[in-house]
Amino acid sequence: MKKRILALVSFILILTNSEAQVSLNYYLPKNTSYNPAIPTPQSILGYEVGEWHVSHDKLVQYMYALADASDRIEIEEYARSHENRPLLTLKISSLENIKNLDDLRSEHLKLSDYNQSKSLDLSNMPLVAYLGYSIHGNEASGSNAALLVAYYLAAAQGDEIEEWLKNTIILLDPSYNPDGLDRFASCVNSKKSLNLVSDPNNIEQNEPWPGSRTNHYWFDLNRDWLPVQHPESKGRIQQYHKWKPNVLTDHHEMGTNGTYFFQPGIPSRNNPLTPSKTYELTQKIANYHADALDEIGSLYYSKESFDDFYIGKGSSYPDLNGAVGILFEQASARGHAQQSANGLLTFPFAIRNHFTTSLSTLRAASQLKNELLEHQRNFYSDIPSSADKDEIKGYIFNAGQDNSKLKAFLTILDTHQVKVYHLKKKYGEFNTDNSFVIPMHQNQYRLIKGMFEQRTQFQDSLFYDVSAWTLPLAFDLNWQTIKGKSYSTSLLGEQYNTKEQLKVAALFESSSYAYAIHWEDSQSPALLYDIQKSGLRTKVSTEPWTSSNSQFFERGSVIVPIQNQNMEASKIFQILSTLSQRHQISISPLASGNAGGFQLGSPKFKTLATPKPLLLIGDGINAYEAGEVWHLLDQRIGMALPMITIDKFNNIDLSSYNTIIMVNGSYGTLTQSKLKTWVQNGGNIVTARSAGKWASEAGLSKIKYKKIAKDSTQKYLTYNSRSKTQGAQRIGGAIFKTKIDLTHPLGFGFSDDTLPMFKRGKQFMELSKNPYAQPAHYDSNPLLAGYISKESLKQIPDSPAVGLWAFGKGLIISFNDNPNFRAYWYGTNRLFLNALFFGGIIEAGSAR
Repeated sequence: MKKRILALVSFILILTNSEAQVSLNYYLPKNTSYNPAIPTPQSILGYEVGEWHVSHDKLVQYMYALADASDRIEIEEYARSHENRPLLTLKISSLENIKNLDDLRSEHLKLSDYNQSKSLDLSNMPLVAYLGYSIHGNEASGSNAALLVAYYLAAAQGDEIEEWLKNTIILLDPSYNPDGLDRFASCVNSKKSLNLVSDPNNIEQNEPWPGSRTNHYWFDLNRDWLPVQHPESKGRIQQYHKWKPNVLTDHHEMGTNGTYFFQPGIPSRNNPLTPSKTYELTQKIANYHADALDEIGSLYYSKESFDDFYIGKGSSYPDLNGAVGILFEQASARGHAQQSANGLLTFPFAIRNHFTTSLSTLRAASQLKNELLEHQRNFYSDIPSSADKDEIKGYIFNAGQDNSKLKAFLTILDTHQVKVYHLKKKYGEFNTDNSFVIPMHQNQYRLIKGMFEQRTQFQDSLFYDVSAWTLPLAFDLNWQTIKGKSYSTSLLGEQYNTKEQLKVAALFESSSYAYAIHWEDSQSPALLYDIQKSGLRTKVSTEPWTSSNSQFFERGSVIVPIQNQNMEASKIFQILSTLSQRHQISISPLASGNAGGFQLGSPKFKTLATPKPLLLIGDGINAYEAGEVWHLLDQRIGMALPMITIDKFNNIDLSSYNTIIMVNGSYGTLTQSKLKTWVQNGGNIVTARSAGKWASEAGLSKIKYKKIAKDSTQKYLTYNSRSKTQGAQRIGGAIFKTKIDLTHPLGFGFSDDTLPMFKRGKQFMELSKNPYAQPAHYDSNPLLAGYISKESLKQIPDSPAVGLWAFGKGLIISFNDNPNFRAYWYGTNRLFLNALFFGGIIEAGSAR
């Protein structure tokens, strides 16, 4: 009797979980034999693929187990995430190819060098295919499919797999985003029921803020292929160029009610820098996906919804590097199962689709090998003629006195294998000291154009992501194009090497009076913060001045007096000497307070308070923008930033903070009276985007925002034109010229009054009656790069970009847009940091 009851219980458990628990045979192709010496995923994980979401450590464990068991695989750790998780590449091929990987790689790289590619024999050259998964952590079917792909490539036997391995070197990257993947696995596994709950409202299918799409700092890593601001991206791009693949896959998930998407995307939104042959090959490969999905009965579509315009995504970056990038989007269960418009969507079903298209990619790559190799060769061999026809022959740039910003920009270029040269002779206003030239005659010609162009004309008015990303504008560099006969190779000095020191902070003598620091370097705020943390009192100059030894200092320069500090002069010298070398910023000793124009004891030097910020986070607040602030202050400034949810904020003592940071989001549950009292007593609020509008509506500021009237001229429009008509009015991301007040504390450290600014969304400030309360405003002819409708563009000229309002003893500083976008906007980063460090010295009368 007891045995019969146990059997009945077992049957019920199997029945209730039958939709989600599947065997390995559910995924694998039929009529294929497998090497029994190769461990299955279940033998290492302890469960079948799809039964649980794999944690990153178990994913790594399985990949190493495969590498140990199979002579088809070499494994390499190419980077570590912010949370110190390994990022891996499995190099998979035939035994003969594995034995000769270094030679094959060296030969393959010649394809992407137009000086060497023409003489190559492609007939026996293996193709390189890069398979990458789950760059968004909560789109986990990709990384779980990677378990199966790796097993299949290691264990499958037969003529077809042998042909693939002979023709292809496969680089399998099982998790582009280890931190997000592990966060999501923990979230959904901890909420999984024995009897799977497929209700879309269930806690398992609705992860808490900030979600697991992003990396540790809440960045979308699929927007970081070009800016490369994170270790995951830096390692991946270095690995990419180490091999220069011919095909790269990027496996994602989309909304639950979708089916399965694979590229090509919307043809009218292709980036014009991408050759037409790339899209032709994408379509040829797509036919293989269609056949494979037909075989297992899965619905699919292409040429809709997604595009390849922004070149900083996983499916578009390869297109400007001689490869074919392919995006896959699988409808997401966002857990283990979820009801959808297409029936019950299970996690195993999602995994199987990604596994299937991974194999169809390899089938296509093997059969189209010669055409894909020839495409890469032609992509690069066409560059000399394209560069000859191009009016632009090169770019020249410098960063003024901002050595840290220059180094960061050069590092990005080097990561993308762009050749940069020191300027050999004076060119216009560019001197040879720290000026650089990028010639267009080089292998990365197309990518360079993509980085530097200022496109304002477009075939389509809709964009899946931003329409502009011009890197020298984001960095606020001094730069210009070199056209036609103005260019000469005589401008080129030595090629830049990232290992060289651009400028070394000089050692300095001790002083018994004071020290001074320029505010022109992007790392000056980090240096100042370290000085303040050490307990030293600091002051900032609100006017230019000249020291007793005739050294000029700009507004924003910081002084550290010796007298009335809480430590001896020798200790101060020791601290400053150490910090100067750490940040590579020079510090000048001052022997006298008798400065030119006015003395160092003048009221023009304002005492600075050490920033003690608080960042509001949580439900309703934009996690990307909160993460950008966190990353900036934590990684670049070295500041420990308290991040507090609104519900916690409503119940804490605010006396230990002097600045509250509010990014784009909803703050409806914030206790307004508490915040008002805190500001009235001297606290400052720094807002970005809609947070500023909330502060105005809450009565904290009187900064006004424009009300945009709806177009009443179009009385009747067709139903199918709605998305296109409304989408064309969006500002998805464009770059505009602003003018800043260099005499204002927010303008300290800038070398000129023109500042490019990134704008997203249709929020516009009204002009204030107080002419001093808007230290940055849009130019009368503002558009620098990107798409904006004519109607929206009319709202921008001469409107404020930053607004101020004094409230009691405190101040509201409102950025109409996001000054910290995706971490690479070094120009507007300075505005934000000035608000943090100098907000306390802004006179209230200028903001009322």
